[in-house]
Amino acid sequence: MFHIRLTDVPGTSTRVVPVGSELDAEMSALVTATDGADARGRITVFPRPLRSPARVLLAGLGDGAEADWRAAGAAAVREAADDEVLEVQLPAGVATESVRGLAEGLWLGGYRYRDAPKPVRSGEVRLIVDNPPAYAESLARAQITARAAWLARDLTNTPSSLKNPEWFAAQIVAEAATRPGLTVSVRAGDELARFGGLLAVGGGSVSSPRFVELSWQPPGATLHVVLVGKGITFDTGGISIKPRDGMKLMKKDMGGAAAVVAATLGAADLDLPVRVTALTPLAENAVSGSAFRPGDVITHYDGSTSENTNSDAEGRIVLADALGYAADVLHPDLVINLATLTGANAVALGKRTAALFSPDDQLAAALTAAGAAAGELMWRLPLSDDYLDNLHSDIADRISAPAGPGSVMAALFLRDFFGDVRWAHLDMSAPSWAESHDLELAKGATGWGARTLLNYLSALDGGQQSGT
Repeated sequence: MFHIRLTDVPGTSTRVVPVGSELDAEMSALVTATDGADARGRITVFPRPLRSPARVLLAGLGDGAEADWRAAGAAAVREAADDEVLEVQLPAGVATESVRGLAEGLWLGGYRYRDAPKPVRSGEVRLIVDNPPAYAESLARAQITARAAWLARDLTNTPSSLKNPEWFAAQIVAEAATRPGLTVSVRAGDELARFGGLLAVGGGSVSSPRFVELSWQPPGATLHVVLVGKGITFDTGGISIKPRDGMKLMKKDMGGAAAVVAATLGAADLDLPVRVTALTPLAENAVSGSAFRPGDVITHYDGSTSENTNSDAEGRIVLADALGYAADVLHPDLVINLATLTGANAVALGKRTAALFSPDDQLAAALTAAGAAAGELMWRLPLSDDYLDNLHSDIADRISAPAGPGSVMAALFLRDFFGDVRWAHLDMSAPSWAESHDLELAKGATGWGARTLLNYLSALDGGQQSGT
């Protein structure tokens, strides 16, 4: 990540002026003469030959909320050359959350995939404030949050020719090793004997499945949150093979796993007083003579069975094992599941909004608020028992892919496996990928969910409250 630092000494670099800040007479005249300069994320460029600074960027703040500062930062850093030093002139007494949002936006907008041919940004960004120490914590928090999103994006953007389950597990182990207080275990081979869903889905690939458990357990924490993320490193659809267009972006089918891993690492970086465990069932859904078939009956970790009716609905099958393991072994206070699960998510809610399912009003409201603060939107959908008959199987406890509203049916399937704990399921297939730059989102993987989860975990008190 490129460097952002706090200073109270203006220099001569390219100046970024947030519109809505306290402006000198010259800048005020520019804003007055520029219609719409205050629109959220709008950048207006003014060259100033033979003067210092030689270039001024006006960055629109909209209503001035934290999200508006984040959008302004992202837009400003995209306008600048990679080696261009930026100075952001901030008003006296600017709110700490504004500085946090601005810094997040600068880092998120400046994201570039770590293995991209073009190098990452090298130019420094200086935030000019009247009391730099007062904003140091906000800047540190922004950096940790942005770093989590960068990692989730990097993992998701990695081509599946490299990103098989073994590689992904090794990345988690390597990241955990750089942070004290984290433990990680990786199950493979015979250790997966009870994980029937994971073995079925991963059975068609030469890259064998893995089950990774990443744990942050600070001293004194009594509240335990389990984060479960779907980790299909590539999804051909299996025997129920996808058409070409449906397969092109299936390297992103592990976006949920990337988000929960990044959030757990971020919880350790922030030293949050909450026990967090991330579970990632990792498999490649491939086509071969050993691939699982429609009509197969799968025995999950909890001993229940599912009749496979669509091998392209594999995500819920591996998640069922992870959820069953969480309920049986970890006994958490609550479980939050993130998964790039259904195309119906995009049909219902569009490209920027995830589907939220939970029987718990308080937990649903807290997650929605955490997402709104991160700019990661979600909409709560119903868990209607009217569709339960659709799950009926004559030869198993349920079928895997029943007819009906796709996202709702997937959530109803998963509901059986959460156990007797508070839970929420986020179907985030659509917002996990952006076709173009959009505010703080970079083209490609968005890292959706990592920042929402960090916001949510940060709002917990470490021992008691689990819904606010």
